[in-house]
Amino acid sequence: MSEFSRDEKGKPRVAVVFGGRSSEHAISCITAANVLQAIDRDKYDVVPVGITTSGHWVLESADPDRLSITDGKLPEVDVTAAPVLFGADRELVVSEPDQVPSTLGEVDVVFPLLHGPWGEDGTLQGLLEMSDIRYVGSGVLASAVGMDKHYMKVVFAAAGLEVGPYVVIRDRDWTRDPQACRTAVDQLGYPVFVKPARGGSSLGISKVTSLDELDAAIAEARAHDPKVIVEASVKNPREIEVGVLGGLNGGLPQVSVCGEVAVSGGGHDFYDFETKYLPEGEQYTALSVPADLPEQIAAEIRAKALTAFDAIEGEGLARVDFFVDEDGRVLINEINTMPGFTPTSMFPRLWAASGMDYPSLVDHLLTLAQTRPTGLR
Repeated sequence: MSEFSRDEKGKPRVAVVFGGRSSEHAISCITAANVLQAIDRDKYDVVPVGITTSGHWVLESADPDRLSITDGKLPEVDVTAAPVLFGADRELVVSEPDQVPSTLGEVDVVFPLLHGPWGEDGTLQGLLEMSDIRYVGSGVLASAVGMDKHYMKVVFAAAGLEVGPYVVIRDRDWTRDPQACRTAVDQLGYPVFVKPARGGSSLGISKVTSLDELDAAIAEARAHDPKVIVEASVKNPREIEVGVLGGLNGGLPQVSVCGEVAVSGGGHDFYDFETKYLPEGEQYTALSVPADLPEQIAAEIRAKALTAFDAIEGEGLARVDFFVDEDGRVLINEINTMPGFTPTSMFPRLWAASGMDYPSLVDHLLTLAQTRPTGLR
């Protein structure tokens, strides 16, 4: 019997899918390492499925240590591992060259831990919907809207949530008339933040303090995404984050306590990739959970997080990020439909402070996914 075949107890089989083609490949692997450690093997059969940076699906190692940062080196999916694909009747099939394909059996639920395009943006969710395979997290629409910072803001504004001023620079805009793009950004005032419109993990983001720095920042963002969003800065902001979880048995979504991110020193002006994920950045980052906020502000943030989750038709989980300016005004920044689960990630910390530890959080998401049908709902 295969190492990953369903045993006589009939435990649900979970395919943990990670890696992917986006620039957040390594972060997805790190997230997977922690989830693989947390899943209760007495309750679930677990199959780790990696997607290489070229888009090939492989049967990965179940060893979480292989997917962790080692000696400063970021992990990646093993390109030499056996190819795997979804066959008929939700079965995982290993298909190696010059060998007869073998089945690992039916998958009951997929835990998609991909971050960024080609995974978090509705593409994988669409594949799973067409394959009639249940999965953790938001569906196609919410995943797509939650990935695109432009349309995310459009939906938030339509739901009555306040967003800060911004400019969108599409590929055709920059190609046809870069000066018009510069003029539009200039009208926002400086500093501004230049971001890939459909990126995450703070990759490709630059803080720009003058027009002279703008072109280089746009080039950096465009290296990750041809569509760029430029956001006006908030005056003396506090960065506040909350977690949202779908409710079991048709219950209402739950909202965590608020957490605060504060970054200072080391040349870091904002919560960038190094301060989020690398050990050397931890000394410049303070994560306060729960955040020291007036109760009225905390309640407003938590209520607006639910509004944002509902506005995009979110399911399963999300982390919602806000700014609180020096006047106490609450502005929504973004929603993340598949937040990181690394040891330094805010989402697990928020729920731990709200009474749900890491293994319980993972189990809640898997239970919720198994009770939710695929298709229109």
